[in-house]
Amino acid sequence: MQTIGICRFSYPGDGGFQVEHATLQERMDYLYASARMAERFATFETMTLPPLMAQSDDDFTLLIVIGESLPARYVDRLHAAVEHMPQAVIRAYPPAPHRKIMQEAINTVRRFDGDACLQFRMDDDDAVACSYIERLREAAQDVLPMAAKHRHIAIDFNQGFIARPSARGLDVAPTNTPYTTAALALMFQPDLPLSVMNFAHMKVGQKMPTVTFSGQDMLIRGHNDYNDSRQKPGIKAPRLTPLDASGKAHFKATYAIDADAVAAAFAALSSD
Repeated sequence: MQTIGICRFSYPGDGGFQVEHATLQERMDYLYASARMAERFATFETMTLPPLMAQSDDDFTLLIVIGESLPARYVDRLHAAVEHMPQAVIRAYPPAPHRKIMQEAINTVRRFDGDACLQFRMDDDDAVACSYIERLREAAQDVLPMAAKHRHIAIDFNQGFIARPSARGLDVAPTNTPYTTAALALMFQPDLPLSVMNFAHMKVGQKMPTVTFSGQDMLIRGHNDYNDSRQKPGIKAPRLTPLDASGKAHFKATYAIDADAVAAAFAALSSD
């Protein structure tokens, strides 16, 4: 069963943001600001990529969508970051309606081979456990009899952590909020050309049958000053605490994330 993960890497589309900008240029200026991009790469390289590179089932595609306007120095760094990851595919698009472009991008890598397709989404500071693809495929087999009766089904792994990276390392809080990216996947019938990005992740329970799996840490939701969902007033910040030695070991074993490497990357940002 083909499995595709999609990550928008600072793509300046029309829509897809909870905080809007007056013009496209304002959006690109915000997205491509040097301080923001430095932090985006720090999280992507130390948190998002390590567990994807260490998947126990490595048969998946990571689709990274960028804007054609992304400055060349960032394009080069992005290609270097995934140079040794054969699952990674980078696609560049001009500004366009967000959902239309994401659907088009996913369908360029989708096989439409007669089998159902699994799709998940993640931001460039999110992460999944090293066992995620394996566990997702197992879950998909469990719900396969339902798939013949429904156009799409949500497979939700809801347990993990909210994590804020800094020069101190990682401050975290456990979470089991349902329908949280990045460990939420949608299972599409073989010929259905929709994508995971056609649905607001917190509303999938209103659109399709869902199955939720708890009891195993499977996700990390990044928390930082640039999170789109936290730019609006009234958003309550979670209470985070520093990872201790046991927590660091758990993150390394479960997610292949080295909290000391995260700290070093962010310390380098503050010294630039």
